[in-house]
Amino acid sequence: MATIGIFDSGYGGLTIFNKIQDTLPQYDYIYLGDNARAPYGTRSFEVVYRFTRQAVMRLFEEGCRLVILACNTASAKALRNIQQKDLPLLDPSLRVLGVIRPTVEAIDRISRTKHIGILGTTGTISSQSYTIEINHLFPHITVTGEACPMWVPLVENNEFTSPGADYFVKKHIEHILSLDPAIDTLILGCTHYPLLSDKIKAVLPPGITLFAQGERVAESLADYLLRHPEINERLTQKASRRFLTTESVDKFAETASVFLHQSVDVEHVSIH
Repeated sequence: MATIGIFDSGYGGLTIFNKIQDTLPQYDYIYLGDNARAPYGTRSFEVVYRFTRQAVMRLFEEGCRLVILACNTASAKALRNIQQKDLPLLDPSLRVLGVIRPTVEAIDRISRTKHIGILGTTGTISSQSYTIEINHLFPHITVTGEACPMWVPLVENNEFTSPGADYFVKKHIEHILSLDPAIDTLILGCTHYPLLSDKIKAVLPPGITLFAQGERVAESLADYLLRHPEINERLTQKASRRFLTTESVDKFAETASVFLHQSVDVEHVSIH
């Protein structure tokens, strides 16, 4: 019997966790934030893979059998290696899923013009993961990426409602729309970015859809568990929640309350 693990480099994955627990409240969850080593967005493929693998292994040690990488950078740079190299050797019954594929699967029915914009970290955009995945499923869709390196620090430092955030939001929205004026759908390709949604919508021209990942990932997980009863039947359903961080428990608890609109108990862990 086992729990569902949710991993992110920091706090952004809490936006995914929130939607998952709303959709599937009966399950037991462990959330792990590698806050001490965040952000992952500018780190190399090798470092992101190593850090993500360490975090996933820790969640397995905590009793998780299914882990969601609620981090676009980790999904882009580490998921494939973990799925193809590590899990077959470790335990083929273990599962690790990402957030990019579920997001991409919904895009074709949302966009009218078939011109999509991706807003993400430097690591996610440079990996071309969204472009590759979209081109594979929907070769008729045109994809434009925009790296927004300041957006995560704004959220992590609780500055996402400040006037200073307006400048960086406006700058990147204007730039990506200048690259392709036909864009009618913007994907928030980082789990931190939903906290900037109000500021993004304020500068978006009419007719452009802003697509956040949380609900789609939650729906995809529910569908996955329906399609894989052999995994679902092993998951415990006592509606328990644990929150782990590699950094300060007080800081995590304070920031998590902003994301989740409730107070949480947090445990400190080391991963290596």
